[in-house]
Amino acid sequence: MLYLDNSSTTPVYPEVLEEMLPYFLEEFGNPSSKYYSLAENSKNAVEHAREQLGKFLNCSSTELYFTSGATESNNWILKSVSSTLPDHQVITTVAEHSSNLEIAKYLNEQLNIHVEYLSVDQFGRINFSELESLLKKRPTSLVSIIWGNNELGSLNDIQRASELVAQYGALFHTDATHVVGKMRIDLSELTNVHFLSASAHKFNGPKGIGIAYLKKDEDGIPRKLTPLIHGGGQEQGIRGGTLAVPLIVGMGKAAEMHQASLTKNIKKLEKLEAYLVQLLTQKFGSNIRFNSDHTNKIPGIVNIQFVGINNEVLVKQLAPVMAVSTGSACSSSKPSHVLQAIGLTLDEVRSSIRFSLSSNIELKDLEIFKEL
Repeated sequence: MLYLDNSSTTPVYPEVLEEMLPYFLEEFGNPSSKYYSLAENSKNAVEHAREQLGKFLNCSSTELYFTSGATESNNWILKSVSSTLPDHQVITTVAEHSSNLEIAKYLNEQLNIHVEYLSVDQFGRINFSELESLLKKRPTSLVSIIWGNNELGSLNDIQRASELVAQYGALFHTDATHVVGKMRIDLSELTNVHFLSASAHKFNGPKGIGIAYLKKDEDGIPRKLTPLIHGGGQEQGIRGGTLAVPLIVGMGKAAEMHQASLTKNIKKLEKLEAYLVQLLTQKFGSNIRFNSDHTNKIPGIVNIQFVGINNEVLVKQLAPVMAVSTGSACSSSKPSHVLQAIGLTLDEVRSSIRFSLSSNIELKDLEIFKEL
């Protein structure tokens, strides 16, 4: 089976698994324990992984906190920051991942925090005039804008957005889940990005582990969020629970491997995407329409309408030979809110398929489309 659902999850690299295994078996110590070697070795492994991720994102490792994944990171950041100024508004977009939209709904309906939603263009990108208009409207505690759209691949200009938000004294968060590992990220250059979320399993690390980037304040003091998970003294006392050492080690190794091959992988994904678009266009002609833009996007994500064909039926028919999806795995039971946000009708949404490629496949693998 040809796996083309890499936006849902990716396979763990063999080298990542090999790095993790000792921390399940021999080096099983709790990194929060003291003095004896099993504990110290685990603690050192956790800090080494944190440093690997710091190099990958070009930020201080002390600004990275381990979570169970981007969904937890999003919840933690949005709930904590908004609660510090409950009389201020939160701004996000209609095309966010479902976790962010559910948090925004909770903030508004349960905590009575005013939430504004930015509209998006035909490819899922925000309008900066609308953002500035909302910032002028009332005081804002936090703006949260997805960096790379998980269904369309479209990129928002995070540097420009964060700089604009800073002019109005608000904090800025981006869900970078689908950008990490597919683009160069340099947080030292993005000085107005205060928070970032990511998950390891989107870049060939294990499931169940992610990071929250909490930028230090202007005085270099760590930014302390209210814990989402209360517990012991783990993660500088702001995220309770025994650290998942094997998963953390795996995330660090995956980051190191992607950093070493990032430029090569990007070029390969661009070639694979161009070839896939060519094959589909030749095969189906006017019977398909592209929902994705072809530029300024995450390489390897292609969203297409197959005119007049129900996407659920098509996914089932392809399942024996190819893994694809109708959109986000977290919203698979509903018509895509992202595709509706860019103006597609329900019929168009229900005929749309997302292909998400991997640098682990070859051009010849895509020739299966000639046989469909």
